[in-house]
Amino acid sequence: MKINVAVFFGGRSTEHEISCISANQVLHALDREKYEVLPIYISRENEFYIGEELFDLANYSGFLKDPASVLKKVSLYKDGNRVYVKQVGGLFHKPQPIDVAFPVVHGTNVEDGSLAGYLQMLDIPFTSCDVLGGSVGQDKAVMKDIFASEGIPMVDYFVVYGSDFEENYKEYLEKAKKIGLPLIAKPANLGSSIGIEVIRTQKEFREKVEECLKYDFKVVVEHMIADLKEVNVSVIGTNEEARCSAIEEVTNGFLDFDKKYNPNGSKGSKKLGAKVSGSKTASKGMASTVRKVPAELTDLQQKTIEETALKVFRVLNSYGCVRIDFMIDNADGTVYCNEINTIPGSLAFYLWKENGISFTEECDELIDNALKRYARRAKKTYSFDTTILDNYRK
Repeated sequence: MKINVAVFFGGRSTEHEISCISANQVLHALDREKYEVLPIYISRENEFYIGEELFDLANYSGFLKDPASVLKKVSLYKDGNRVYVKQVGGLFHKPQPIDVAFPVVHGTNVEDGSLAGYLQMLDIPFTSCDVLGGSVGQDKAVMKDIFASEGIPMVDYFVVYGSDFEENYKEYLEKAKKIGLPLIAKPANLGSSIGIEVIRTQKEFREKVEECLKYDFKVVVEHMIADLKEVNVSVIGTNEEARCSAIEEVTNGFLDFDKKYNPNGSKGSKKLGAKVSGSKTASKGMASTVRKVPAELTDLQQKTIEETALKVFRVLNSYGCVRIDFMIDNADGTVYCNEINTIPGSLAFYLWKENGISFTEECDELIDNALKRYARRAKKTYSFDTTILDNYRK
């Protein structure tokens, strides 16, 4: 009997389209001999939609602005021990059961623990981080504070709060001077390099921080390494066991949004995918980034990255598949941890492929771990007998 897997993607996020690309890759990687696959598209209005059209990325540009014109609007509900998808207003639509939820979402309002909380309340197995892991992984300011408390190496940083930026501007500027130029400023809760600014002069400090504050209430300002090597590693696992993928070196310099997802196109391109064999459309997503795998590292650097990645995975309450990004200062070889991506673009399948693990096998492992986590949770006690409400009897 096949397992019913619902792949959730989209949502009210600046990374909406990137989520569509990553999810489309998962839809085509899942083994149809094992799973009944149901794509569930979350619109920018946070409404759920289903439809066969979701399997082909070439259809997306036709309904992103008006999904109801093409897709069927649905809602989720629980009946007994199962969760079902039911068409809204569909008199003859048979509800479809979900056994496992497979979130492939990026950014605020979805990856930040919002979707995880909803799925956890439905009491359904899901493949990604819990609420805490998702929220901490999304907020770079909180993340770095945890790094600091755990002794995880990182570059000097401080956090700017939009609520008092003007009032305390001089104090923030002094912090910037203390760290030293150049600096990187980035919205605390965004990903995919959206909103990142490079500050090269004191004059630019106010302008660049204010630009970042258009995207978020908090901005992380940190030292920019002049001679930088950027390396990333993926981690798959649970609270009990986790392991690292191959380590990649990104070789085309600092990656803004356009370089990450449309390296061959023009700035601002709306193109979601490239044509592949057959009638389906898929995108390489993050797999299209110019990279060197394995990265050229010393034995000590590799050991440091792997040990630090596993520690980050544990202390941030991570789960499923994540990608952890590191920076190496080529001047002295020092390794710094940059950040975690709790649901990375393309689920970092290109890194696991280097370890001999196919994308299909990666998806199998994530689903298996989700079912095991759910079984462990079922054994926990969530209530106890009490007579406290007797005090409120009439």
